Amino acid sequence: MADLYSQLGVARGASEADIKKAYRKLAKELHPDRNKDNPAASDRFSKVTRAYDILADKDKRAQYDRGEIDEEGNPRMPFGFGRGGPGAGGGYSRSSRPEDFGVGGMGGEQVDLSDLFDTILGGSRRSGGGGGGFGGFGGFGRQSAPPQQKGADVAYRLPVAFEDAAALKEQRVTLSSGKTISIKLPKGVEEGTKIRLAGQGQPGPAGNGDAIITIAIQPHRFFTREGDNIRLDLPVRLDEAVEGGKVKVPTVDGAVMLSIPPGSSSGKVLRLKGKGFHAKNGTRGDQLVTLMVEVPTDDAELKRFVEGWSGRGKGNPRASLGV
Repeated sequence: MADLYSQLGVARGASEADIKKAYRKLAKELHPDRNKDNPAASDRFSKVTRAYDILADKDKRAQYDRGEIDEEGNPRMPFGFGRGGPGAGGGYSRSSRPEDFGVGGMGGEQVDLSDLFDTILGGSRRSGGGGGGFGGFGGFGRQSAPPQQKGADVAYRLPVAFEDAAALKEQRVTLSSGKTISIKLPKGVEEGTKIRLAGQGQPGPAGNGDAIITIAIQPHRFFTREGDNIRLDLPVRLDEAVEGGKVKVPTVDGAVMLSIPPGSSSGKVLRLKGKGFHAKNGTRGDQLVTLMVEVPTDDAELKRFVEGWSGRGKGNPRASLGV
């Protein structure tokens, strides 16, 4: 399997920003929705996504750079017992041949080490270790088959609309296999939340791996998130601010009516209970509405009123700022 850095087309010492930029470019080109008739593109999409998930995580990237995990994020076998087999990563080597210990080899004194093995390992032929040679290793000569492993996990990034994330609306995701499934967003969902779908990964001898869905919450054109609360700047007319009244306000659950107190100024914050994001403990945040009074620019009647207004020029609304 290709090196993770090569899969993303970046150098090993690439910055986090370069890795993210490279992944976004490849994900856009290879996404299954744009390559429905190209299985190879879907397969590469899964690989570059898995590469990004490892390299974007500081701890996993460090483990990978140190050779502790492989390209699929699985721990590497110690002593070189892995893809390379004996001798590939520090396992059996020339220095571990019997002749280098002087056992029937050239250039060394021939010594019978069977008693030594029997003493250390407790499995001599005299005690029923069976077989010859290395019988004392408790069946070393009869190596058991390696444990079967599940197939590889497959990583996906799922864009979720801001309103859907706040209201925990069910999402649909298309897997690399072409299968489309529905998933429920968890309480406390935020950017980067991961959802594991058991058995939806690559097939393997011990069963399928899993699908790992990483949530990417899309920005909204007028809502912003603040913890579990949602903020909104709401434009209001001058008469609505002066006289008060009820106005229609958008929320992630649909429009509602909001009461504006008479004499409201720009910057006044009103609260809509339970219209924010769902928290992990089951509670829900609020929507904080900041009033923004809009004053007409070309209203002659309003201009004449202000010119004759008795309160004109009185008071200093900036006094709290020290000016």
